[in-house]
Amino acid sequence: MPQLPAPAYPAEVRARLEADAKEVIARYPGSRSALLPLLHLVQSEEGYVSRTGMAFCAELLDLTTAEVTAVATFYTMYRRRPSGDYQVGVCTNTLCAVMGGDAIFDRLKDHLGVGNDETTEDGKVTLEHIECNAACDFAPVVMVNWEFFDNQTPESATQLVDDLIAGRTVEPTRGAPLCSYKDTARILAGFPDERPGAVEASGGAGPASLIGLKLAKGEAMPQPRVVGPRGEAPRDEPHKGAEHLSSHDAPQQTPASDPDHPAGPAAEEGE
Repeated sequence: MPQLPAPAYPAEVRARLEADAKEVIARYPGSRSALLPLLHLVQSEEGYVSRTGMAFCAELLDLTTAEVTAVATFYTMYRRRPSGDYQVGVCTNTLCAVMGGDAIFDRLKDHLGVGNDETTEDGKVTLEHIECNAACDFAPVVMVNWEFFDNQTPESATQLVDDLIAGRTVEPTRGAPLCSYKDTARILAGFPDERPGAVEASGGAGPASLIGLKLAKGEAMPQPRVVGPRGEAPRDEPHKGAEHLSSHDAPQQTPASDPDHPAGPAAEEGE
């Protein structure tokens, strides 16, 4: 069935959003380039991108609602229905999954009584699985309103959501202090985080992410731990020249070098 036109924002809301939207649009040489931040802007108003918000973006950018809808439905960072004050995303991509991400997600579903992309009855927490949080060196990772909570366990993640629901202060492992999902959306729209000390607290990458940079700069690193065969404990050995740091990186026997499995002459195509 065709839907009725989306209702308009109340006059005072529209006036405020329109002033902010014009500030965003002015940053770009072409107005349609402002669509992504404008979607964050309307999300900061209602906590999700409503039909009213998409119609607003289309009008200001001289786009069709179909063009705006195509973008809003492509990116998972835009919510399509009302969501909680805290967006709790559990990485269930390969590394986080095998390190415990799947177990964390299953525990939180049971504990909160919600499924993927669902919100608790009190409107506090929306739970979703995320394909990658780009923090594999801190796996398994949970994000709350896009702030990192590293090296989580089912127990620590359960305590985290309990604290959020109870209104207790929760500190991310790194990054700025938590704020509401609506406030996060406004920051993503390109407006400054005006909370005292929030920008300074953002910091940079964690130490595990900077090891490669240290190596590139020739900075001293701790002696490597050589990984032995399965069942044997790791052992500390000095790094000598071009030796491999792990037995798993050592040269492997190939058909050409393995006398027990000779490669034989190369076959002609089709043989």
